[in-house]
Amino acid sequence: MALRADWLPALAAFEAAARHQNFAHAAEELHLTASAVSHHVRKLESRLGVSLFQRHARGVALTPQGRQLADAAGTALADVDGVLRSLRLAREERDRVRITTLHSLAYTWLLPRLPEFARAHPHIQLSVDTEIALARFDDSGPDLGIRHGAGHWPGLTSHFLMADALFPVTSPRTPGVEAIAEPAQIAELPLIADHARQGWHDWFRAAGVHGRKLEERYTFSDTTDALMAAAHGLGAALAREQIVVPYLRSGQLMRLPGPKMTARWSYYAIYPAHRRLRPAARAFLDWLLAVEKE
Repeated sequence: MALRADWLPALAAFEAAARHQNFAHAAEELHLTASAVSHHVRKLESRLGVSLFQRHARGVALTPQGRQLADAAGTALADVDGVLRSLRLAREERDRVRITTLHSLAYTWLLPRLPEFARAHPHIQLSVDTEIALARFDDSGPDLGIRHGAGHWPGLTSHFLMADALFPVTSPRTPGVEAIAEPAQIAELPLIADHARQGWHDWFRAAGVHGRKLEERYTFSDTTDALMAAAHGLGAALAREQIVVPYLRSGQLMRLPGPKMTARWSYYAIYPAHRRLRPAARAFLDWLLAVEKE
């Protein structure tokens, strides 16, 4: 006897009733009525010519034939459910892009632009990792990264995104800021530093300020924390142009006198050279390369 498609609803109802040993509980699981489940089971019994349940006042119990069919139906439906879950997860993974980047860049540059990407690619899911440690681009690692550096990393393909520059900023509420008229006077403010490869000594040298004792009173591992410290009036921070824009627009920070120093390193989109990008990751990379730079 070939299994026809119109048997499937009856089998599903029977399998649920067999698991629960109760038509009402099966009906609740399947969003049916108890009478509908009973109808499906009686239809199945009629077609097979056997009784699948013994009915009594307190409920139902499987007959030997019912137990045999319940075991087979349960195994078959579990197998189908497993395949469906696997296919669904494969589809979700196909449409997911895993990105690794700096917290400061994600917070101030990437996040404000992501709504544009979401409108253009509503089916793509993004996972953004902002751990300080450099990610490993193995089979379980990220699809893409955005790094700040010279543009050459062994085993990675890199695409230039944007250059960067450094200049000093502070809060308009910082004590003594109104008296700052030239670069040399910035050294009189408490200096805030991060772990960037270029710092205050480089900037003061570029500004032509020599022979001043520079004391970095506060040091943070993350650029976002350094900028927030400056925004709270703790002193002056050396800001990266691509990172500080939202703080300047909101008025939390103001630029101090002095030159804009070109950074030695730029931002690059990177991915493993040996691995072909999946379509969703390629779409994100193409968007990154085309997004308007401010």
